[in-house]
Amino acid sequence: MYKKLKNSMPGKYLIPVLLFMFGAFVGQNALTALPQSMPDGQEIPSLAPMLEQVTPAVVNIATEGRITVQQSPLFSDPFFRRFFNVPGPVERKTQSLGSGVIVDAERGLVLTNNHVIENAVQITVTLRDGRHLPAELVGSDPETDVAVIRIPPDDLVDIKPADSDSLRVGDFVVAIGNPFGLGQTVTSGIVSALSRSGLGIEGYEDFIQTDASINPGNSGGALVNLKGELIGINTAIFSQSGGNIGIGFAIPINLSLHIMEQLVSTGEVDRGYIGISVQDMTPELAEALGVSNQNGAIVVNFGKDSPAEMAGLQPGDVLISIDGKPVLNANNVRNHIGILPVGESVEFELFREGRRQTINVEVSSTRSYLLNRTIGNQRLGGITFSDIDSDSNYYGVVEGVVVDEIEQTSLAWQRGLRPGDIITSVNRAAIKNTQEFFNVLDSYSGSLLLRIIRGNSAAFLVLR
Repeated sequence: MYKKLKNSMPGKYLIPVLLFMFGAFVGQNALTALPQSMPDGQEIPSLAPMLEQVTPAVVNIATEGRITVQQSPLFSDPFFRRFFNVPGPVERKTQSLGSGVIVDAERGLVLTNNHVIENAVQITVTLRDGRHLPAELVGSDPETDVAVIRIPPDDLVDIKPADSDSLRVGDFVVAIGNPFGLGQTVTSGIVSALSRSGLGIEGYEDFIQTDASINPGNSGGALVNLKGELIGINTAIFSQSGGNIGIGFAIPINLSLHIMEQLVSTGEVDRGYIGISVQDMTPELAEALGVSNQNGAIVVNFGKDSPAEMAGLQPGDVLISIDGKPVLNANNVRNHIGILPVGESVEFELFREGRRQTINVEVSSTRSYLLNRTIGNQRLGGITFSDIDSDSNYYGVVEGVVVDEIEQTSLAWQRGLRPGDIITSVNRAAIKNTQEFFNVLDSYSGSLLLRIIRGNSAAFLVLR
């Protein structure tokens, strides 16, 4: 299973990112520094006692699903289908193998990756003792690639989590999973980097990077420390050839559990929100703004009555750190805020007019903000909007907002806007989601030029 890395790196090649249903072979780097023999009476150092405790909690996941096979756009035209007697959409059966980790034995909760169970209509979990158990999907979050399934809570073993925020580069780790359908295997290595983002693998990225060998079939497996505590859920490798080259990624367990509890409670995830739009700092912008720092992100806009506006952030502020961590680019800001719990305070260090300042902003709820949000530009009155749902054929293909409902008496309806249309830009400013959409609208009180996608075509629509 593959995902393409966004072309944000130098060179002419996109680097394939392989999302693996993850396991690992005992690699050449498996604690090679340990002695091969010991004096009489001393035990040889071994990971076996720890693994005996944790491997029963790592499971194999098999899924069966169905997907609609893409056809020519002509086949979507009702007249064409009727005239030429073209059959309807064709469904194809899919199968997938992956891994999962039992994190709550009493509730029967298993953490895995969204891409492991995506499109599944039947999920079967195989335990280390050979039992095959039916599983139900509790919920999934494509933006972080986290999914939660539930199995009967009978005689299960779970892995206790560690604090993934306390990890350090150089800590020894062990990856456990089911690669290539061979059965449970392990590999060892170290944490080679932390807080990796901007890779284009997921919508929100804050990865643990490890050199533990990763192979196809291991996604959703466990990354544990030498105490046998769970520190991450393995999700991807970085590779040009399809094989392991020593760069793998895991979702920190603190983030995974935060997502899990929301999915268990409500079935969906409510993102942290402060209401700002940011862009990357460049040397040219740094010179124009009179700052020496060429890394960071610039605030370009904020939502009306948003937490950012209430806290005093202003367009032109150069964000240089967030909660004590350096801001490298706009992705750092988006990812950090998006995974924060609602109600938590985030601290920004910034430059404004050449002076360094610190501003604290309370994280709000994206859902509650959008529900209470009014559109200042009356040309879009009488319409409700939403983000592109993960079930949509457009998900991951285009970025924008969906017109959910529209009053037939509204100006937009009279100009031709319809339910199901996807708005991808406003006055030539590209938008990714509802948050950016509302922020952009706040900048325009007059006429609006909307680019919309409807079916297999695109057009511009002017609202005066």
